[in-house]
Order: sequence, then C-alpha cells, then structure tokens
Amino acid sequence: MSQSAEIFMLEDEAERSGIQSSGLTQAEILDLLDNNGLTAWFQPVFSRRTGEVFGYEALARLREARTPPLDIGELFQKAQAEGIIPTLDMICRENAFSRAAELGFAERNAYLYVNICPATLMHHHRSGETDRMAEEYGIAKERIILEITEQDAIRNYDLFKRSVEYYRRRGYKIAIDDFGVGYGGLKMLSVIEPDYVKVDRHFITNIDQDSFKHNLVDAIATVCHKLGITIIAEGIERPEELETVARFDIDLLQGFLLERPGPNLSRQRLAPLVALDASYCAEAPGESCTISATVKYVEPLTLQQSLMIAHQRFMENVNLQGLPVVDEERVLGMLNRMHFLEKQMVGPHGYGFALSAHRAVKDVLGDDFLLVEAATPMEEVVRKIKNRRGRHLYDDICVTRNGKYLGTVAINALLEAITQKSLRLAKGANPLSGLPGNEFIQRTVATLLQRKVHFDVCYIDIDDFKPYNDYYGFEKGDLVIKRLGQAIVDLVQPGGDDRFRFVGHIGGDDFIVITRPYASQQICRQIIEELQKLLPEFHGEQEVHDGHYYARDRQGEQRRFALLSLSIGIVSTEECPVNSYAELAFLASGVKRAAKKEKGSAIVRNRREAVRSLSPAEDGKAA
Repeated sequence: MSQSAEIFMLEDEAERSGIQSSGLTQAEILDLLDNNGLTAWFQPVFSRRTGEVFGYEALARLREARTPPLDIGELFQKAQAEGIIPTLDMICRENAFSRAAELGFAERNAYLYVNICPATLMHHHRSGETDRMAEEYGIAKERIILEITEQDAIRNYDLFKRSVEYYRRRGYKIAIDDFGVGYGGLKMLSVIEPDYVKVDRHFITNIDQDSFKHNLVDAIATVCHKLGITIIAEGIERPEELETVARFDIDLLQGFLLERPGPNLSRQRLAPLVALDASYCAEAPGESCTISATVKYVEPLTLQQSLMIAHQRFMENVNLQGLPVVDEERVLGMLNRMHFLEKQMVGPHGYGFALSAHRAVKDVLGDDFLLVEAATPMEEVVRKIKNRRGRHLYDDICVTRNGKYLGTVAINALLEAITQKSLRLAKGANPLSGLPGNEFIQRTVATLLQRKVHFDVCYIDIDDFKPYNDYYGFEKGDLVIKRLGQAIVDLVQPGGDDRFRFVGHIGGDDFIVITRPYASQQICRQIIEELQKLLPEFHGEQEVHDGHYYARDRQGEQRRFALLSLSIGIVSTEECPVNSYAELAFLASGVKRAAKKEKGSAIVRNRREAVRSLSPAEDGKAA
C-alpha cells in the first residue's frame, strides 16, 4: 500500500476515532521535514505457498505523537497540494533505507518495498539518489521493489516508461500499487510491464460477500498469471477474505489480519495456504497442460427439447454424468445426472416422472455450472472446482474455445490427466540435475511463441568441461553440474513466486534460462558471480590461487586451462523475431559461439552486445 493510498484507510480510522483535521500548513510540513520528524515502519508481505515473509513494505510514520494528532494521509495530501511531494517522497525513501539497514535487512532473505510517486520517478530518476541510498545503506538493488502508485495521473507516458526502464536496468524491480482505483489502469500495466501488481484493498474488502469484486479480482489474477506478473492482495482484514483470495492462487498476501505495520522487521511465519497441491503444474503450460487435453465431445441439448429426451439419454448411457445445454454454440447450462434424476424424474413425492413428461429443458435449467476456456491450465480448473458448492463439486465441466461449445470434461478424466502429467514430469526431468529436460524446454518455448509473448532465452555453457572431467574425474564433474544447476534455480526462481522465469537442463554441461527481456543480463551476471564463489569447491585452493590447471586437451596434448567459466548467449524475441524453437536454437548457437571467443566468462546478446567481467564498476557500464 502506497503512502498516498493509506490516506483512505487512515482517514477512515481518524473518522471512527474522532480525530479532526489538524489544518496542516506548508510551513509546518517543511518544519517536520527539516527536523527529521518522520521515520519508517514496516508491514510484511507473505508468500501464500510457503508462509514465509517475502518482503517488507516501508510506510511513513511520525517519530513522536503530536497535538493535535496528525494524520499521515493529510500530510501527503497537503504536500501534494503545496507542490513539495517530491521532497517528502525522497525523505520517506531515505528513512525506509536507513531504518531497514539499522534493523539488519541485509541479513534477511526478503525484498524491500519502497513507495515512489510518478512525479519523483520521472523528474528525479537520473539524479542517482536512489542508487546512492541503496549503496550507502548496503541494500542490494535486486532486493528493492519500487512501488508506483496508480492513483496519480500520468500525462507523459513516454517519459514515464523511460524512467521506469532506467530503474529496471539498474536492477530494481517494479510494482504497480493500488491497481484498479487510479487513472492508469490497464494502460499503465501495458506501458511498464511490472514485476508485481498490488490489487487495491477496495477490491479485497468483503470480497467473500461481493460477487462483482470476486469476479473482478479473479479476472485480474488470471490476466497477471498469464502475463507472468506476480500478484499481491493487500488490505486483507478478515479470515473470509484471506480464504477467498487464496483460492485465486494469488501469490503474495498483505493486510492487518496477517500483521499490522510496526517499527521492526517481523519474523512471523504463517501457515502455508496451498490452494493447489498435487495439481500444481510444474511444466510449461502447453497444450498437454491445459483442460483441452481431456475434452470429450458430448452431443448437447437445446432449451426446447423435452426432459424425456434427457432422461432417455441418461438411461442409455450409464457413464454419462452430464448433459450440456447449448444455443447457437453458446453454453447455457448443464444437467447433472444424479441431481436431474433425483429431482426431476423422482421428485420429493415420487411423481417427478409424470410431472416432467411435458416439460422442456428450459423449465429446469439452472445457472450453477462450471464453464472454462480450452486454453485454461489444469491447475486453474482445479482451483475453480474447489470454489464450487458442495453438491456441484463433482459435476462435469463445460469447455469452450473462443466462447463456442467444445465439449465436457469429467472429474475422473481430469484427475487421470493430472496423474499422467505428473508421471511425464518425473520421466522428462534430467536425471542428474532434476531440472526439466529437452521436451519441456521445447514445449515452454513453443507455448510462449504461440502466445506472442516477448522473452529472452539464455543458453549457458560451461567452458572446457571435458578436460575438467578428465582431470578431476566424472564424480567431481557431476558435482559441478548439480551445484551449478541448483545455483541457477536459486537465482532465477527465488521462492518460486515468479511464474515467468524458467530453468531447464539441455543436457551435459548446457543449461537454459527463460526470462523477461529486461531481466536476462542481470540474471546472467549473477549466475557468473555465483560460479566465481563456487570455484574453490570445484578446483581447490591451489588451482584458484594459480588461476589455472594443467590437463590434456581433446587431441591428447598437455596444456594449461583456465578455471571453469561460462559462455552465455542470449536471444531476445523482442529484438529478433523468432517463429520456432529450431530457429531460436540456431540463433542461440551463434551468440554462444561468439561468447566462447571471449576469455573467461562472457555474455553475448543477439550477436551485438557483449558483456565480460564481474566487477561492480564494469557491471554498471554493461547496464
């Protein structure tokens, strides 16, 4: 929740408690800022799957109580009106960094959410103040998430996008705060393509009682999941809201119910809320991982047909559990076998058959049925099933393609498909690293290409791995593969909350990483840095001290080899249109060859931009 978004919550609290506006003047605001009258409190953001603290949002608070009481919301409103919001914004940011450092944030495996208003973002981004704060207080840029509030109007989207990209290139992550209640809406989402989206508390409050909010948040979550954006639900204050939000497979949770803001960094842990358990789809959401893989066409009924026709079809096919009702290819409902026979054919007094003889399907059709699109992932269908009412829990599912009736899926067929998918995952994983192998890699790429999503593919190759194996032995070589594979996973998929990032093992000493375009180079630098840390374990202290070792090359001749390094080729579909996996592999082999021409670890992107070195100074130049 942004500082400005807190206005509404704090105003409500003030109204309930009888606090009156303090009539704050510009001079009083400036006095408050000049005399360091503000500090930072922190509210944790929890991971739904693990229950651990994923990050802390920094919020502005007064150092000392004032008389009359001062509403933080009013402070930001007045600063906005007086044109000094950038100054207030910058001071709050410095307070967040300094206080987080005092509390030992650097030792936590968490992210720091720092609010930044669009005006400050656009007009002060090249001043380097945020970089200075991060470096001065020892907080890694990669662990900082800049929350941009959607409540302020943005008049220059071109400048706004360039400003966001500036911070992104520096390593910061970007979040849209208060999503759904401001001026930008979907336009802001499409312009900045954020890493995180926070659904405003307005939509979370009483979501369990409001069907409009329920459907709206469901739609937002679905869109964000498909775009690879991590979604956060803020403002959770009731157990019923938490339960409802968990069913949407929303990744991160925040609110007073979980923990209120406080002056320290919380160490509290929540019980995991795993809405999807055995049904979780670890492979790429390709065709075999969507509900379309289990669809069976069932001849539908029309509204005008007699109930006796429905009865006859159920009697002729004992395995038929549901009959869809369709009008001009649009699904209107479903007749469930057990409910239909018990209520319509038997009835409460045994006269159902006679009473139904002259009735049509339209006379008994209800609207409580589950309808999904063919491209819906299986795990999402399972989530929707869990939201159904008790007696409809095991009803067949109606499936459409582009809104037109396609067929139905029985619950037992869905369970069988999930079981088979799990077996495929086990068989398709690389036996050494446990990572997805070639089949899943190709399916992932094909799915992303089909969806026309921009992404980067990073092909990672260990240099001179064969002589390393010959010199140190295959057991040590296997250790390198396992340790490097795990290191890549830990860097690319920390906490497992980012749905867009993918790690695969092509085979041998070749790995593949798929990310968003802007994230690839930073991730590759981190992977190379991690390899540097592992070199003493892979080689030994003497070889690391010497910077080389001697072994036989492929021609059998003794020669000197450098310590293990990585050649990484990056192909970006944003800069180089790709139509197939084969074309992507061809392009990647070219950039990887270019990387291998460099001494030591190197990164080459689309044959144009080469990045060597691991020093922070050169890393900054590469960005």
